[in-house]
Amino acid sequence: MATDYDAPRKTDEDVEQDSIQELQARRSDKSSGVVDEDETEAAEGFELPGADLSGEELSVRVLPRQADEFTCSNCFLVHHRSQLAYERNGQQICTECAA
Repeated sequence: MATDYDAPRKTDEDVEQDSIQELQARRSDKSSGVVDEDETEAAEGFELPGADLSGEELSVRVLPRQADEFTCSNCFLVHHRSQLAYERNGQQICTECAA
């Protein structure tokens, strides 16, 4: 889009007037807020909590904890050694839990 740098710029007052006029025009146009949507089509895309997933199979490969990883004794997540905040009495704490 081409920009005319020589054209006079609008002041804040002009912008406010334009926005007020646009809002008033939208208010008078009653069909602007109406959304034409098929409810049954929209409902098909939603998954409800507690849905029966017994027929579904997950294919996730689980790896054992690696030599450069540790399990945080607070959140029980496996982290890389670089995220070890401190170790006290044999319990390792990650940087997220230490914060």
